Amino acid sequence: MSSQAYIDAATVKRLSVLQTWRTALAILFDWGVIFAAIAVSQWAQDPLVYLLAVAVIGGRMHGFGVLLHDFAHYRFISGNKALSDWICDLLLAWPVLTTVASYRSNHLAHHRYTNTDKDPDWVFKLGNRRFTFPKAWQEGALDLLSYLVVVGSIIDIFGMLHRLKAAEKPPLTYRLARLGFYIACAILFTWFGIWTDVLLYWFVPYFTAFFLLMHVRSVAEHFGSMDYSHELGGTRSVLPYFWERAFFAPHHVNFHLEHHLYPSVPFYNLPKLHAALMANPDYAARAHNTRGYTTGLVRETVFGTSSIPAS
Repeated sequence: MSSQAYIDAATVKRLSVLQTWRTALAILFDWGVIFAAIAVSQWAQDPLVYLLAVAVIGGRMHGFGVLLHDFAHYRFISGNKALSDWICDLLLAWPVLTTVASYRSNHLAHHRYTNTDKDPDWVFKLGNRRFTFPKAWQEGALDLLSYLVVVGSIIDIFGMLHRLKAAEKPPLTYRLARLGFYIACAILFTWFGIWTDVLLYWFVPYFTAFFLLMHVRSVAEHFGSMDYSHELGGTRSVLPYFWERAFFAPHHVNFHLEHHLYPSVPFYNLPKLHAALMANPDYAARAHNTRGYTTGLVRETVFGTSSIPAS
């Protein structure tokens, strides 16, 4: 059965309609939460509150990555791709030290050749110890700990740079604009004397919580107790608990199988797409749905337990 047969074309078209204001609101929300977390931590002057702020900020950086992913599919505005890319770079990509164009070149190849030797993500991760499952819980815990001490993050950064080497080099004007962005930030941080705050509230969350959450999501999407013989078995959707959404699944990124089948659907319509797909008995019986990152995903990656259909 082809992906186009799981739901009717009219439903896909309706769910693919862009609502720019919803993405704009999501961007404002993520930035607002980050500034609120910084303000609360500064007010409290408490180590535990600071650690919570690091987790929250890392979770919203993860949200940046999810929204950047939608921009990579041109799911922000219709008809002006250049404007869309500039907005994404300025508000989402450049702050987390990447670009939408470089991400797009890698990600669209992942979509086109999912879980094959032409998929750059798959080639990088296949055989990699951190993406080999099932594994002992102690080894899994050490993998996560490696991000808290930055080692795992550095490994991921080099891996990402290796995968992006094939991306087309951006024009000089773009590279100068990006350099100007970082220089302007450095001037502002120096002018206001806030380099310590930038280190504590941006780079610490970035090199710890952000990359840790990205790793967990990367594992959840395509690894651990998967059946790569058909399109519904090689990609996982996770049905998160409420608290997990803030960290592991911002902006409905947990509906990854749905996204792979219908990448034209923007993030805010993925829950509706999931419901429409689950109304198809054949899809519901075969789709790889897992309940919870801290429960179902752990079982599947540590114990090798298969998922069961979930609504």
